[in-house]
Amino acid sequence: MKKAIITDLDRTLLHTDKTVSEYTCAILKKCHDRGIILMAATARPERAILTYHNQIGFEAITTLNGARIILPHGIIENGITPSSAEHILKKVIMIPDLVLSMETGKGIFSNVSIPEWDATVFSGFPALPTESIIYKLLLSGKTSNIQQEVKKALTIDTYMTVAEGKLIQIMSTAATKWNGIKTMLKAVGVRQNDAIYFGDDNDDIEAIKNCGVGVAVSNAIDEVLDAADFITESNDMDGVAQYIEKKILV
Repeated sequence: MKKAIITDLDRTLLHTDKTVSEYTCAILKKCHDRGIILMAATARPERAILTYHNQIGFEAITTLNGARIILPHGIIENGITPSSAEHILKKVIMIPDLVLSMETGKGIFSNVSIPEWDATVFSGFPALPTESIIYKLLLSGKTSNIQQEVKKALTIDTYMTVAEGKLIQIMSTAATKWNGIKTMLKAVGVRQNDAIYFGDDNDDIEAIKNCGVGVAVSNAIDEVLDAADFITESNDMDGVAQYIEKKILV
């Protein structure tokens, strides 16, 4: 019976400094050697996870919260429709001090300079910066009620999540981590009950609840800790690798 381990990256598999320890890499190699399938599910775009993919060798990866799913033999994309993106942008662009970014098939565009994201500055919002696929919108700001304002702007085919308590992410309703995970599991021939999922934040809760085993790192938000079957050590203590070594590689 094939088994799969699926993990979030930031604040879960990765240390706070965004590295993967030699210990974690060694444990995941043992999983490879035993025929356990390794997959990742992340809010990051593909370009931002290549280093980790090269280190670990994931069989499949859900990126951009499910907006782009990289499978062993193909790619599935679930973008925001241009009409919905335009509607939302027209509503949110008036929020004071808004930091707005759009992740697209041509890279990320932002209304301010964000060097760590290698974003292209675009001053034309609410117009669309490209005709390429729109994967997600990213918003943050100083206004206390920004989440309520953004929620009012959503269309029937979009939804929002909040990462680390501050970064609003808007995606197509088809683009969820759980939909991506289900697609990956089907592609590699593993049942949901034979999958273990590790996570820490709001968009991990559905997978935590629906995989055979859901594990939260100890630094996870309270809602994830409450939903998890087990709680392991924090990301900086290699909690994912510790759980695998003690509970799976026995």
